[in-house]
Amino acid sequence: MKFTRITVNPKQMGGVPCIRDLRIPVATVVAMVADGVTETEILDEYPDLERGDVQEALKFAAEAVRERELPLAAPHERLDPARREVE
Repeated sequence: MKFTRITVNPKQMGGVPCIRDLRIPVATVVAMVADGVTETEILDEYPDLERGDVQEALKFAAEAVRERELPLAAPHERLDPARREVE
């Protein structure tokens, strides 16, 4: 997939992926969505953004993690309440 709204410039924001050469990192937008901020609220907070920017940021994030191994926490151990020990 080609991302037309995501830019990476080593001389801007330390080279992190940003939205359309703006100093708004993709990670900022994705984190806001994860925190439950609505698209309308994001656009109000960052008036330079457009609806398509938010959608492409989410697609970019999904693609970025699709083929990578991520450091996830180990599955939670289950406690058997009858035996009071870990299965």
